[in-house]
Amino acid sequence: MKSQLKQWKYDSPVGPLYIIASPTGLRGLYWEEQDVAHASVITPILIQAQNELAEYFIGGRTNFTVPLELMGTPFQLRVWKELLKIPYAHTYSYRKLASCIKKHNAVRAVGSANGKNPLCIIVPCHRVIASDGSLGGYAGGIKTKMKLLDLELLVQGESQK
Repeated sequence: MKSQLKQWKYDSPVGPLYIIASPTGLRGLYWEEQDVAHASVITPILIQAQNELAEYFIGGRTNFTVPLELMGTPFQLRVWKELLKIPYAHTYSYRKLASCIKKHNAVRAVGSANGKNPLCIIVPCHRVIASDGSLGGYAGGIKTKMKLLDLELLVQGESQK
């Protein structure tokens, strides 16, 4: 129910993010404000999401544990669940992602589902690139996608020293 959803603005190092949660899970993480009521008091799910994002941005978190409430078509859910399997600081091509879900000829559909991901960063759609190695598109902008990938590579490199 939409009235149970609460929105909280988080000022991240890559710009404002709008966190949307129900009482039981995270529903969205967007680059732009959504048509959802702002929380007058930050809820436990919003607190957890904000804290985990802050840890991610300083290099202290490579996996998120905040409960998710993904809502989409069965195909979108399949793609988004596969995105969650992409290792930190790694990238997959759209073609590889399509192959992982056993839909080898659905590269464009995978790209479309990736673009509709409601939980940027947490469901790491920024880790999906074109087969030729170019970054492709990103709802937060290509510069932001590059910053996120660079952050992960930097943290990964530091952890291997």
